[in-house]
Amino acid sequence: MIGAKIFQFKSIIFLGKIVLVAILCIACHSTTNISDNKQTPTEAISFANTNVLQGCISNYNPKTDYFPEKTSINYGEGFEVEYHQNYKIIKVKNPWKNANTTFEYVLVQCGTPTPKGFQATQIIQVPVNTIVSLSTTHLPHLDKLGVVDKLVGISDRKQVNTASVVDKIKTGQVVEVSNNANVNVEKLLELNPDLVTTHGVGNPNIDSYPKLLEAGLKVAINAEYMESSPLGRAEWLKFTALFFNHEAKAAKIFAEIAQQYETIVAQVKSVKNRPSVFVGFNFKGTWYMPGGNSYVAQYLADAGANYLWKEDKSSGSLPLSFEKVFERAVNADYWLNFSQSCQTRKDLLAEDNRYAEFKAVKNGNLYNNNARINTTGGNDYWESGITNPHLVLSDLIKILHPEILPNHQLKYYRQLS
Repeated sequence: MIGAKIFQFKSIIFLGKIVLVAILCIACHSTTNISDNKQTPTEAISFANTNVLQGCISNYNPKTDYFPEKTSINYGEGFEVEYHQNYKIIKVKNPWKNANTTFEYVLVQCGTPTPKGFQATQIIQVPVNTIVSLSTTHLPHLDKLGVVDKLVGISDRKQVNTASVVDKIKTGQVVEVSNNANVNVEKLLELNPDLVTTHGVGNPNIDSYPKLLEAGLKVAINAEYMESSPLGRAEWLKFTALFFNHEAKAAKIFAEIAQQYETIVAQVKSVKNRPSVFVGFNFKGTWYMPGGNSYVAQYLADAGANYLWKEDKSSGSLPLSFEKVFERAVNADYWLNFSQSCQTRKDLLAEDNRYAEFKAVKNGNLYNNNARINTTGGNDYWESGITNPHLVLSDLIKILHPEILPNHQLKYYRQLS
């Protein structure tokens, strides 16, 4: 009788172990399904502690933080983000020069309640599934984040250099919705994208975003061009990532770029010889010289140059006469960044024969940032160059201090022959 009870007790324990193993297996299977995207987004959050990258929440829980991966801004000064449980607020603080306005976007996790107190134009459901970019500078963001498949429209296909986007254009998967400043609102409405990204200059006769908002489209202003440092401009990758819940991926990509940039800068700090440099060209009687607090001046300082307008405190461009530039730069060692059409020294002198008097012209120290121009005129310096400041800096150091980076091959710059 006792033996029978012992046998029964052991049987219960054995059955209990089987049940426990079965439960553990189910749990393991559930975890595997998360990586296979077979779980609902809510379940994925509870197991994987990650932001929702696709789809909507099916079982909203007000106590759940739907954005456990959060963005931090280290170099950029033009935008900030504030996180709440199921929505995030982006503030674009300096959309254009002398702006007296800011823009706020409320990014609400799809499948969760919309917060009160905001205008409908501010509310954008995330993650967005379709996007139109009205600036080529945003395209490398999509490429780096791996979301080019979400792109349905672009501004001017002739300007595009990003290979993954060019492929979509060739196969007809991307629609051209504008040419320069003329946006085809009807085409945009047909596409009905979740988001349109653009930029503004503060001129209602030029800016497209007012009429896009009026048409009922969701629009976000990207103001990366207002940043005064190369890394600040590149960090707007994180701005784009917010709309796709790709904070973690953007943070990793940008951290690698920033680390490479800072590592290169450190190699130049001990350089004693800093060649004098000036940039730009005379355009219809005015020479627009970047101010001493501009991203161009920062590039040159980090590359070990003596930029002749470094003492200026402005971050924009200085409209100067030819005579003013000649007076200061006639004996400069290097001249960089002329008009895009200049491929040779002969081209440069054809624009203005007075250029021949500059020392840099006489010595052949002429470098232009037009090494990567596509067959239709799009310059990749103004596209991928913005998101790859470490490569642009490497080019500048190769030009000014070739001994520091002996193995580097110029990517965005070329010497005029």
